[in-house]
Amino acid sequence: MLADTDLELDHGPRTERSATMRMCAVSREVRPIDELIRFVVSPQGHIVPDLKRKLPGRGMWVTASREVVAEAVRRHHFTKAFKRELRIPQTLPADLEALLVRSVVEALGIAAKARQIVAGFGKVESALREGTVEVLIHASDGAADGIRKLDMLARQNEGNRGAKPQIPVVTALKSTELDLALTRSNVIHAALLAGPASKSFLSRSQMLVRYRMADADRTAEKPGQDF
Repeated sequence: MLADTDLELDHGPRTERSATMRMCAVSREVRPIDELIRFVVSPQGHIVPDLKRKLPGRGMWVTASREVVAEAVRRHHFTKAFKRELRIPQTLPADLEALLVRSVVEALGIAAKARQIVAGFGKVESALREGTVEVLIHASDGAADGIRKLDMLARQNEGNRGAKPQIPVVTALKSTELDLALTRSNVIHAALLAGPASKSFLSRSQMLVRYRMADADRTAEKPGQDF
């Protein structure tokens, strides 16, 4: 019979491609892989988050929650699962959040290079009126009045989208992070237009928000909700 710790590790990304559910090594709950983060061990003995689930070697899965990752560090779950001494910084929860932010910023930058995004209150307002917005984005530190006006316009113009679901609203990034992604300054409002980049951006944004909420019992946000 396998020990419990053996069940906490997968056998590598290539042998687990068809898996859609995995067990969290901390809570012992089985969850969809989109609600989990995979960790592997580097040759130097460091714990490495495998956000794209492609890194070689056996992997340990943890619920995508800062609180749960902090518990994994505090209660030595990584060492127990991999059965070896590991270099695990106490800053891992914060480091992982920064990595998730970078992932969202990169996805937004890819959308910008593909010309699938507009920025600035006026341009976003025009795109909303035209019914071409797939995702509405506000800086988390933006003024409430501008956010409220664009959100209201988005709700008023959702009839232009036909059978599509309501427009998701993302507030996961600060203005400085939007500036970095779009290579311009003072970005408060932006909108993703139709194109493949919107799906990747939404998926990464959902993971970041889920992680920040530090609630192991919350499931993924559904498209059309604010996050």
